[in-house]
Parts: sequence; C-alpha cells; structure tokens
Amino acid sequence: MWKRALTLLSVLVVLVGVLAGCGGAPQETKAPEPTPVPVEPTAEPTSAEPEKLILGTTTSTQDSGLLDYLLPEFEKEYNVKVDVIAVGTGQAIKLGEDGNADVLLVHARAKEDAFMEAGHGVRREDVMYNDFIIVGPAADPAGIRGLTSAVEAFKKIAAAKVPFISRGDESGTHTKEKAVWKEAGSEPSGDWYVSAGQGMGEVLTMADEQQAYTLSDRATYLARTAEGLGLEILVEGDPLLFNPYGLIAVNPNKGPQIKAGLASVFLDWFISLPVQEKIAQFGVDKFGQSLFTPDSAPWREHTPSP
Repeated sequence: MWKRALTLLSVLVVLVGVLAGCGGAPQETKAPEPTPVPVEPTAEPTSAEPEKLILGTTTSTQDSGLLDYLLPEFEKEYNVKVDVIAVGTGQAIKLGEDGNADVLLVHARAKEDAFMEAGHGVRREDVMYNDFIIVGPAADPAGIRGLTSAVEAFKKIAAAKVPFISRGDESGTHTKEKAVWKEAGSEPSGDWYVSAGQGMGEVLTMADEQQAYTLSDRATYLARTAEGLGLEILVEGDPLLFNPYGLIAVNPNKGPQIKAGLASVFLDWFISLPVQEKIAQFGVDKFGQSLFTPDSAPWREHTPSP
C-alpha cells in the first residue's frame, strides 16, 4: 500500500518540475493590428451645368467692351453662359426672327418697333443711349469741323467727293447714316464712297488707314482711340444723331429652343438700378465720361431728368 502511495507522490513531483521548467504562468500576447481598409476619396460637389442664353447684338456693345464689363456678373449670379453673337442690328434682328437668339440688344428703333409689331418679340425695354459722331482725318479736307448739322456735313463731304467709309451692313449705324443721306437729298456713289460691309471697329480702322470720314457711335470710337486710332471727332451734338438702345425678348413661339424665362430674367437684371449704375460708370475712368447713358424705366423713375 505504501509503495503505491510512494509511486503517486513521485509522479506528482515530476509533473511539478515539468510545469516549473515551462516558465510558469503564460505571457500575454498582443493582438495583431487590423489591416487598414482603403477609403475612396470623397468627390468635391460639382455645380450644375450653366444654362445657355443666346444674345444677338450690335457690334458697338461688343467693340466698346461693354458686354465684357457687364455679363460676367450676370453669368456668375445666375449660373448662365451668355453666348454673344455680335453683328449689325439688321442681322441681329434676323437672328431673332429666325429663332436663333433668345434676346436682342440693338439700336435701330424703327426696326425694333417693326419686329415687335410683327409678333417676333414679346417684350422690349429701353436700356441706354449715346450718340453718333462724324469722325475724320485731322486735315479735314471737306471742311466740316465744328458743324452742328450732320446733314450739312454730309452735303459738304459729297460735294468734295472725299473718301467716306460706310458700314454698308444694315446695322443701326448704317441705318442712321442712310437717314442722314436722305435728309441731305443725296444718294452717295462713286469711288469716294466705300461700302465696307464690316463692323464699326473694322470701319474705323479702314477710315484711319485711308484718311477718310465715317459715321460712328461714340462708344466704339472712344474705345478705339485707346488703341491708337488717329481719327478726330469733327461733328457732334446734332439731335438727329441720337442713338438709343433697346433690349428685346424673342417670342418663345419661335420654338422650344427659346429660353423665354431666362430671357425675362436677363431683361429684369439689365434694367435694374445696380446694372444701370454700372453702365453709367462704364468708361469714366479712362475717358472722363460714360460711353453709354442709362435709360431704363426704373432708372428714369429713380433719376428724374434735370
């Protein structure tokens, strides 16, 4: 019996030794770091695609720099891209008639009224005005300097047969020129009279190069003098040379492409007091005078005539 007990005691001693040789209590093991899961970068929010508005206008609003001055503010405020088609007023009105423009900014009142009466437009607003001037070389071979009558000046140019460059493009300026020739009782023709079929900027350049006379809107002329144009203002101040501009919304019946709602927003924006004030300041810093005088209904109500 005692032998059996001794045997069991020996086994226990051996087991205790084995456990002691294993270093005692087990050590803590650190769990492995989790593998990071790649995260897709968050995309920046994108703004809606700008809506497009097509503006058919005369070259004077483009060549003078007025549109570059005004339109970025409208585009930013309303998330709109204004596509400008700058041609003569006659061509701009044709764009409207054909449904190829949403808005027109032009300066030939008789043509504008006819456009509205024919139902091509749904709304017209006065927006601004300036005037036409007769410009020519400093030598003034026709002797028109200082005249206050455009009709008398045209008569003297025709009698002297000195070079005259005409827009010849059915623009607002060309329409006014033809009206002055009609008042003068003359139908100009011959080598001295050149029908250019070009915009105002190009015609001023031609007249400068050829030392010729031409009829120009004041804004484009002043803008070009900053680029070195050498022609001088010889005749100004005749009421016949008054040059008003109108803004017209094209009839949406021209087709589904016409942005009638956006056109109305554009007209409201253009005739608003803040924009009219910007027009009043345009050119003052460079020329000491505004290139256009604001003339919308809200402006006239806010700024009574003296």
